[in-house]
Amino acid sequence: MTATSPWSVDGGCPASCAAEPEPRVSLAELARRYAALTYTLTRATARGGRIADPDTLRGEARAVLAALGTGLETGLPARLGAPDGAGLGTLVVANHVSWLDAVALLAVEPVAVLAKREVGRWPVIGPLARRAGTRFIDRDGSPRQLPHTVAGLADALRGGTSVLVFPQATTWCSEAGGRFRRAPFQAAADAGAPVRPVTVAYRQGGAPSKVAAFLGEEEFTVSLRRVAAAKDLTVRVTAHTPLRGTDRRALAAAARGAVTRRVAGSVTAAA
Repeated sequence: MTATSPWSVDGGCPASCAAEPEPRVSLAELARRYAALTYTLTRATARGGRIADPDTLRGEARAVLAALGTGLETGLPARLGAPDGAGLGTLVVANHVSWLDAVALLAVEPVAVLAKREVGRWPVIGPLARRAGTRFIDRDGSPRQLPHTVAGLADALRGGTSVLVFPQATTWCSEAGGRFRRAPFQAAADAGAPVRPVTVAYRQGGAPSKVAAFLGEEEFTVSLRRVAAAKDLTVRVTAHTPLRGTDRRALAAAARGAVTRRVAGSVTAAA
């Protein structure tokens, strides 16, 4: 019998839920975007370890969005993971729609990202992720690894490092899908660190869009093509009031409630 991963929750939406872009850019504009993306990623790779500098990382993330023709909108407050008065890092938790989510969040404010180990093996993206300080976990591993992962995350938060986690553990076609896994919230509770819920939402031509969704067993290049071909695609990053608590269940429920714009949980807002 295969052990259930402590990070896996639901199966996520099937690839068929992703929508084709409408309207689309011209073939000439699509080629220009691919060329701009190639240039941007080549430049970022050439920076080596310097990519971990917050200002550099933010600039390169914004350049990726610009190359793809994807607009960025932010809801106040703009800061996501600034250390609090006690020097603790913030656990930034967001819904997970696409590979583009992390790029958008890093374009707002660079923080360390907790990602599945497979991302580290992706061409180009993997080396960049490692140099940018991404922390990798094995989401298909034994549940016995969970205490070690939680302890490491708590130590990072105590040390003033803010970390981005996607607690749904898989991608969904909209911000409302999927439960929030409780393990990362245990780390915040253990460290006494604030939790910042963040909503990531995509729109095309002003209407909600599933164009950026990266779902099921879909190939990365297929998802990339949809994003690059979409005209007037925007991603909105909305940061909600930070939360504190000692009960991981309440923290997870309250964070998901904030992300999906529903009232949930019984934890206090962080000062």
